[in-house]
Amino acid sequence: MSSSSKFLEPDYLPRKHDGWQARWFNIIFHHEQGPSKTFDLALIVAILLSVTVVILDSEPGLHASYASLFYVIEWGFTLLFTAEYAMRMYLVRQPLRYAKSFFGIIDLLSILPTYLSLLFVGSQYLLIVRVLRVLRVFRILKLVEYSSEAGILIGSLLRSRRKIMVFIYAVLTVVLIFGAVMFLIEGPDAGFTSIPIGMYWAIVTMATVGYGDIVPVTPIGRFLTSILVLIGYSIIAVPTGIYTAELASTLRPKRRSVRCVECGLIDHEADSWHCRRCGRGLPE
Repeated sequence: MSSSSKFLEPDYLPRKHDGWQARWFNIIFHHEQGPSKTFDLALIVAILLSVTVVILDSEPGLHASYASLFYVIEWGFTLLFTAEYAMRMYLVRQPLRYAKSFFGIIDLLSILPTYLSLLFVGSQYLLIVRVLRVLRVFRILKLVEYSSEAGILIGSLLRSRRKIMVFIYAVLTVVLIFGAVMFLIEGPDAGFTSIPIGMYWAIVTMATVGYGDIVPVTPIGRFLTSILVLIGYSIIAVPTGIYTAELASTLRPKRRSVRCVECGLIDHEADSWHCRRCGRGLPE
């Protein structure tokens, strides 16, 4: 099994190799057989329904009419997921390993907000994190084999992180300078009450969002705004270009440098044994 599939849900050793514990271990932790797949699909349906309830409960009109019903349903799902979490912890030989795994942490976070809502009002809306549990569908639908493609995307992003960080530093420098200048030029009367407010305006302007909550009123301020908008248009594509170039470099076939004794060509594919120009055998 690949490391990426272990990231989604590691293989655990059962506490018992026979009896009802072994049967339930196979149902809960395996994904290929009929009962196991049925359990996973039912779990995903329950997760989606519980997330739907949280979303509907956040709507003021629905909350006013069905608050009690939503409350009961939320606690019903929470008790169900709590029992499932306790069962998972009981069935594995190393409960701590499961508790510290990616899904172990997500499973715990998916039930904590309801209990915390007894102490902190409104924390139940954090139950939206339950949607992350749907990632188990990758195991059920056998999509883990595509995780290598995801690894290429993530690897390209990591390799281009230094260039992107330099770009972010340059952008922050421009934001700081323009924010400070606009604070001096426009002042509190135009809404630029501090340099951080000016920096916020500069970020919104560079991103061409244009909220309009803070606008320059002086001719110089409007001129600087025009310049900043042009700068924003010119740099928006920079991180995308950096990442795309790194991704293209990753996807490009590997090459090796070995000189052909016949025609002198140096650049060849990594697995080639003959010169791609003249066909002469390449030296080891």
